[in-house]
Amino acid sequence: MAKQKSIYVCQNCGTESVKWIGRCPACGEWNTYVEERISKESNRPGLVEVSRNAAPKPLKEIEITNERRLDTGIGELNRILGGGLVPGSMVLLGGEPGIGKSTLALQMALGLNSAKVLYVSGEESAHQVKLRSDRINPTNQDCLILNETLLENILNQTDGVKPSLLVVDSIQTLYSESIESSAGSVSQVRECAAALLRYAKTSGVPVILIGHITKDGSIAGPKVLEHIVDVVLQFEGDNNYLYRILRGVKNRFGSTSELGIFEMRGNGLAEVPNPSEILLSHRDEGLSGIAISASIDGVRPFLIEIQSLVSTAAYGTPQRSATGYDTRRLNMLLAVLEKRAGFKLATKDVFLNIAGGIKVNDPAIDLAVIAAILSSTFDYAIPGSTCFAAEVGLSGEIRPVTRVDQRIQEARKLGMERIIVSRYNQKGNEKLDFPGIKVVTIGKVEELVRELFGKKEE
Repeated sequence: MAKQKSIYVCQNCGTESVKWIGRCPACGEWNTYVEERISKESNRPGLVEVSRNAAPKPLKEIEITNERRLDTGIGELNRILGGGLVPGSMVLLGGEPGIGKSTLALQMALGLNSAKVLYVSGEESAHQVKLRSDRINPTNQDCLILNETLLENILNQTDGVKPSLLVVDSIQTLYSESIESSAGSVSQVRECAAALLRYAKTSGVPVILIGHITKDGSIAGPKVLEHIVDVVLQFEGDNNYLYRILRGVKNRFGSTSELGIFEMRGNGLAEVPNPSEILLSHRDEGLSGIAISASIDGVRPFLIEIQSLVSTAAYGTPQRSATGYDTRRLNMLLAVLEKRAGFKLATKDVFLNIAGGIKVNDPAIDLAVIAAILSSTFDYAIPGSTCFAAEVGLSGEIRPVTRVDQRIQEARKLGMERIIVSRYNQKGNEKLDFPGIKVVTIGKVEELVRELFGKKEE
């Protein structure tokens, strides 16, 4: 008979202890230790099954095969994965509740006509999955739906069905009979993920896991869950907006700099192949306080619209508010304007907004932020055919940014006639010359004021 071992596991970080502790020494959380009983078996398999007769081989003797990837039917998802699903890989999809994780996974499963897909739902009944699939308008009516949370039953079904793709929604709902703890605990998540990894590596069937996230935005469960999977995808967005951003946090088969943008609709998630056209407002007349920046997130360049409003403070303390932008960086840029360019904004309310509800951390939008603030201050509209791409330093200098060529080409593709960048982006005497768009180079904030509002000041 297998021996029973009782340990205490932190449900926040997965740290184990032989006795109960009030505060976890690893993560600092209180009252997170829960007793779990584990059946100690001598022949318990590891994460990946290997032969006991395995011997080391020289690297030059190891053969590689270019196996054909499984097309997901979603272009944005294929690009993030590096061309599709690799046979035998495990993908972890995480995100906030209601962001669209299950919709994306089901939409992919229902779009694979040439593959047999087993969709395991531990959170929704078959009736609920059917209602969701009717909204998506599936093309793969033979997609198999399984309502099960016991790991052993799921693996038995895969032996009989032999699917080409396995989707588990979600990993936190699964539990194994070999561990005496509730579903979603650290031990259960770790054991179930390890068993599914063994199945993926031995059968060559790609597995997609949907995972919950904690209140601080990290994927729930032990950190080993992110270590053992091959790809980690993070779904981001705001429930108040229709756009969702899918980022590749980890990818053993491609780049982690990719991101895809989707639009939530009544019939599922729609791809946004050109996000710049959606993030920019199409208006006939010029409005003050609006500037366009050429930004890059990951490897994709796109144009974003920055809106600013500067008004006289109604109360003693002026307000500083930013949506989609770091408020501390906004205060820094306002201090640069006051110290280096002589604009008295200490008694003004300043509001900043990134159109489209997205969050941007690219320092290249600094110049566009300053341009939008100055435009609102002067109540003078910046031409809609002008965009910006430069960082602003504390001394007021306009600093260069990386991959300026891609930013300029993206601006030219969307009909921009002028782009203002840093003078220091030029290499030696070489000038930034692109046909169809005028590249203006400046070195200080004062030059930006003269370039945009010179005629206004005169």
